Amino acid sequence: MLEFLIITSIKIAVFLAIWLGGMAYLTWLERKLLGDFQVRLGPAYVGPFGLLQPIADGLKLFFKEDITPSSASKLVYTIAPLLTFVPAFILFGVIPIGNEITLFGKQIQLVVSDLNVGVLYILAVFSVAVYGIVLAGWSYNNKYSLIGGVRSTAQAISYEVSLGLSLIGLLMISGSLDLVEIVKSQDSFFHWYIFRQPLGFILFLICGIADNNRAPFDLPEAENELVAGYYTEYSSMKFALFFLGEYGNMINISALTTTLFLGGWQGPLLPSFVWFFIKVFALLFLYIWIRATLPRFRYDQLMNFGWKVLFPLAILNIFITGIVLVY
Repeated sequence: MLEFLIITSIKIAVFLAIWLGGMAYLTWLERKLLGDFQVRLGPAYVGPFGLLQPIADGLKLFFKEDITPSSASKLVYTIAPLLTFVPAFILFGVIPIGNEITLFGKQIQLVVSDLNVGVLYILAVFSVAVYGIVLAGWSYNNKYSLIGGVRSTAQAISYEVSLGLSLIGLLMISGSLDLVEIVKSQDSFFHWYIFRQPLGFILFLICGIADNNRAPFDLPEAENELVAGYYTEYSSMKFALFFLGEYGNMINISALTTTLFLGGWQGPLLPSFVWFFIKVFALLFLYIWIRATLPRFRYDQLMNFGWKVLFPLAILNIFITGIVLVY
């Protein structure tokens, strides 16, 4: 029992370090790539190649004054950022980042908790994160923030349905809700689910970006319409928690897409966790490339796209998968 507790504690510490470090330098990568896409320098002055910029940003936010508006419901205003940040972290703990390794004669799985209902757990945790945004928009009586919160609710309902349905075909083929077993079922290149479920892959990726409120689906923030939406009145570390939650979910969506559709840690020659992080990095690059390329949807276009395009396609994918499995 003591051995199990020690190994689990070390795993949690390692996963937390990877996740927090990844988030910090994802902000640097995004600003650097956006600078390149727009023919600018991006971060360049704080440390070599601007590599210390995330640390400088973190220190700045830590020492900023924490302001609470007088009209705010103080309890809701305080817990809303935590409801965005905590689900993002606990979700990363069930994603396997590599195959088993042997340390000091012990077989160790590179996942904090290998749940046999991992896919259901992920869908449940995803649905909790939106409450933080909704409560933040409502908590301090600002009309722009409230509109941002309402937009986020409608967007989450519209796209989480299709996100869940996009996985049904994959689950029908794999016959498991366990993320480790799903990765093991993709034991060769052409067994990756991106080839067996191409429509499911595209739907999952689009719905994941929309659920994370990233461009071109960033209607809840929409700076030129809502003055940053639900976090207009937040400052200091509460403001930072919203950003950490958003960037953490970028990593989570990329890690899940890798696990479910791109063979997870599977790959030749290199250590398994190296393959996992290479695939995650490629998806994060795509995330940023989309932000730099596509304009924001109008709200009616966002709703029409979710209900009239993605939802029917998700149903069609399940229907086709069922026919193929039967015949």
